[in-house]
Amino acid sequence: MYLENVTVSARHMIAMMLALTLSACVTTTKPPAKPVKRVPVAVIQPATKPPVPVPAQTAPPTAMVAQLDEIWRAFPGKTGIAIRRIDGGGEWTVGKRLTDWFPQQSVSKLLVAMVVLDQVDQGKITLDQPVTIRREDLTLFNQPIRNRVVVDGEATEPVRVLMDIAITDSDCTANDALLRLVGGPEAIRAFITKNNLGNLRFGEGERKMQSSIAGLAWRQEYSIGNNFFAARSAVPYAQRKVAMDRYLADPYDGATPDALVSALARLAKGELLSPKSTRVLLDVMGRVNSGPNRLKAGLPAGWRLVHKTGTGQILAPIATGYNDVGIATAPDGTRYAVAVMIANTTAGVPQRMEMMQAVTRSLALYHAK
Repeated sequence: MYLENVTVSARHMIAMMLALTLSACVTTTKPPAKPVKRVPVAVIQPATKPPVPVPAQTAPPTAMVAQLDEIWRAFPGKTGIAIRRIDGGGEWTVGKRLTDWFPQQSVSKLLVAMVVLDQVDQGKITLDQPVTIRREDLTLFNQPIRNRVVVDGEATEPVRVLMDIAITDSDCTANDALLRLVGGPEAIRAFITKNNLGNLRFGEGERKMQSSIAGLAWRQEYSIGNNFFAARSAVPYAQRKVAMDRYLADPYDGATPDALVSALARLAKGELLSPKSTRVLLDVMGRVNSGPNRLKAGLPAGWRLVHKTGTGQILAPIATGYNDVGIATAPDGTRYAVAVMIANTTAGVPQRMEMMQAVTRSLALYHAK
């Protein structure tokens, strides 16, 4: 079979080489022949099949629309779903409550990272620029960098490291340090306006926002240990409920599912940042540690998801701001921006994760159909 894939002249060459090899294995008294210069034999490889073209879609598959509707109706609470086809011969958006406002929680860290990289593109800052975090800069909730600051009094890291842990580990203190560096909340809002990102809001930073949601005014001592949780538990339930209801009715960090998937689609297409900065952010989003059982767990083998999760506070029996947004890429390269946002629900964590998985499972099932 091998010889059938070579030319006639090549077969002659192989025959000569085999003969020379056999003669070399026979003992002789003659002086050894001069080494033969071996010429590589070209082998004609079988032609590979061209990739199957992705069918153009000008509208979402009807069956997927119906299935998403069933998923949405079966889940308790206020939920928003959005899927936007980014490429592959057509761009469309499908979902539920596409234009309603939902709390972003840590999803908004993506906006901070975008502004950081936008300022890198403008030459205002660099990824290697050092930033120092001190005790007075600590925030609350998830902040892995806090231990270093508490032990050493401060911690200094380059911008690229702070951005990495702000996204991959959802470190609130690292995120707020970057927020201060780029110019505060006004810089984020200016970026939203400059790029016409639509219905996206940005709050006043983790400390003020999370305190307001809990019915508290921020005190720096809340950043250490369990002090914030102790103070929050001392707030009367009725007072907390008033503060929580106010937040859910008009979230300070609100976004609509439609605006989020539109922003993600533009990020994927390179319309918001330079090609280099776009690659940097997508790479960081691909290494997110949180939410492995949210959107990602519903995608079959061969698919890839870069994403950012968000998780809000709980006022029993209500959980708030449970989100996951990202860019899913099919094996054929077609990309989809996906956002699932839960403003409030009485469902437990397993049920929330299963609902998110059902959304991406439906996407994969009806892709290219």
